Amino acid sequence: MTVQQTAFDQIGGAARVDALVEAFYDLVETDQAYAGLRAMHAPDMTNVRAALKGWLTGWLGGPRNWFVANPGVCMMSMHRAMPIDAATAGQWTDAMRRALVQVEVDREMAEALHDVFGRMAANMTAR
Repeated sequence: MTVQQTAFDQIGGAARVDALVEAFYDLVETDQAYAGLRAMHAPDMTNVRAALKGWLTGWLGGPRNWFVANPGVCMMSMHRAMPIDAATAGQWTDAMRRALVQVEVDREMAEALHDVFGRMAANMTAR
């Protein structure tokens, strides 16, 4: 019997997800290219970093602790009240693309994730 690896396993597990989220939010906090995106967040981004790590871990097929702790909550509903437009969605997608490269996620996996993240971000603008 062959056990199929999840995307979580393929990306490198919890350590890689943590590194990805840290790299992403470090870019958001320090690069002026993401000023609009940064302005949407609280001054202290500790909680949002932890939330994205938890969500991304479960979404990729790893432990689903975030989903258990937040039953019925989805990304779209969490962001519904935020003023997301095409520019800030693009900033999010670009920062995540850069973070994927920075933490050296396998190129094929990084491209697939970038595509999905781009569609998610675009859908958040069409509310």
